[in-house]
Amino acid sequence: MIEIGNMAPDFTLPDENGEERKLSDERGNIVILYFYPRDNTPGCTKEACSLRDSIEDLKGLDATVIGISPDKAESHRNFIDKFSLPFHLLSDPEHKVMEMYGAYGEKMMYGKKTVGVIRTTYIIGKDGKVLKVFKKVNTATHGEDVRKALSEF
Repeated sequence: MIEIGNMAPDFTLPDENGEERKLSDERGNIVILYFYPRDNTPGCTKEACSLRDSIEDLKGLDATVIGISPDKAESHRNFIDKFSLPFHLLSDPEHKVMEMYGAYGEKMMYGKKTVGVIRTTYIIGKDGKVLKVFKKVNTATHGEDVRKALSEF
């Protein structure tokens, strides 16, 4: 897990259109980098829509939202279209970036240990340093929770 104050590791992943996106291209913006398990599942949909519903406030605070899951570009396009998501979703099918950020590994799910995506969000400052880490995410209120956290900086 990357800690507050650390530089956020740079990465390049394809977005919903297959275009390569680099985290470092977002320098100068605050980045809300969120890792989620799967498009079109109930919790992931709540989380994405919560961020969508807070997007104007987030943009007003110079923040850009980027989601990462193992899903392929076509799934991301469908998810974006279905829920009018105004941000990019990146594909990490081999979990390399997720592992780098501590967002993939052993977790408890329905009382059983399993290995998978660990729902995690990072707020990354304009200088590329981690400002906040959400290790526990309330999917229904996540957009508002992120907005409140941003207002503290």
